[in-house]
Amino acid sequence: MSRIDRAGRIIAAPPKAVYGALLDRESLEVWLPPEGMRGRVDRWDPRPGGGFRMVLTYLDPAERPGKTSDATDVVDVGFAELVPPTRVVQRAVFEADDPSYAGTMTMTWQLNAVGDGTEVTVTATDVPPGIDQTVHEAGMASSLANLASYIEAAD
Repeated sequence: MSRIDRAGRIIAAPPKAVYGALLDRESLEVWLPPEGMRGRVDRWDPRPGGGFRMVLTYLDPAERPGKTSDATDVVDVGFAELVPPTRVVQRAVFEADDPSYAGTMTMTWQLNAVGDGTEVTVTATDVPPGIDQTVHEAGMASSLANLASYIEAAD
């Protein structure tokens, strides 16, 4: 049975605004890197069958080494499904020599309107065994907090 990691948050913005931030290159660079990291998108093709390549750099690599190098995680992400403004499905593959990070992880971003906001749930399936579940879920929650701050500040 494959492992499933999850995180969720209510964001005080409509689903259309949240969906837009999931498919905007500059927005992703700001909010997607979890606490302790910064990100850069090297390739961008926001359509079904397209995708992006993100380089995540650890601000303090001594605390937790990267998957690709001592200070970085490089991930190639494909857009498997785009359903505006409710769902984004991504297939993520880490660039790593360590086989414990091998495989394709599926990230599903589900957006549901609730009151004056959006309930955002991110679910990761087929998570490579080298990724610690507690750390991964904390990272996803951190990204969602960043997303909320980013979108709510824009309103």
